[in-house]
Amino acid sequence: MAHQVTPVRRARLGRAFGPRPTAVSGAVLLLPRGDEDSARRPSPLLATASVRGLGRRLARAGRGEGLAVHVVHYRGRGWNGEAARLAQDAEWGADEVVRRYGDVPVCLVGVDMGGRAALRSGGHEAVNSVLAIAPWLPEEDLAAPLEPVKQLVGRRVMVVHGTNDRRTDPELSFRLASRAKKANREVCRFEVHADGHGLHQYRAEVHALAEDFVMGALFGRAFSRPVEDALAAPPPLGLRMPLAAGFGKSLHRH
Repeated sequence: MAHQVTPVRRARLGRAFGPRPTAVSGAVLLLPRGDEDSARRPSPLLATASVRGLGRRLARAGRGEGLAVHVVHYRGRGWNGEAARLAQDAEWGADEVVRRYGDVPVCLVGVDMGGRAALRSGGHEAVNSVLAIAPWLPEEDLAAPLEPVKQLVGRRVMVVHGTNDRRTDPELSFRLASRAKKANREVCRFEVHADGHGLHQYRAEVHALAEDFVMGALFGRAFSRPVEDALAAPPPLGLRMPLAAGFGKSLHRH
């Protein structure tokens, strides 16, 4: 009896959100949450639940600019230590964007463990910007190297974190942003006061902030004043920027 060969799992891009642009001039790769260690396959619906609403919003906002928005479906759920599997899959996704669409700028938008993947793989040559929302980051251990930040030089970087997050420590994202800011001035971080890991209480504001950052980073739209100020402010001011309730309601749309 012939042995069945277990198929090799491959990362893939989900279908683009919304109507496909006639000409793509920029791309967003959405990196969903994952686990610290796991050999299990992700459930496509559960894995993408945390990024679907944001994906739809970004696709609508960038339709006129030629924006393609895809979810990266990972090979498996786990980051898995030094293998950094989710970061590898994010880099594969950036390669795939270049293969499909040519030399267009890419923004990596990650949530939870996907935020860590976005930050870690931000050095890919096609990536010009990184948005990490409630990123999962490892506890700082004197025996282990710190999360790298040098790969973020030359990219615009935004971190968004709820101050009441019980799953991913907001202080760890502040420390990483502080180290990144020393190597790259184009780093900012927003705090969503009293919100938790899922950022449900201020979801509309977080999505408006994400749209503002992505459209500015990819297509040169003018950033809102809070984003401009956060990028320009010295630390720690620009790294503890409060996200105002109602953000986005009065933004000028270009």
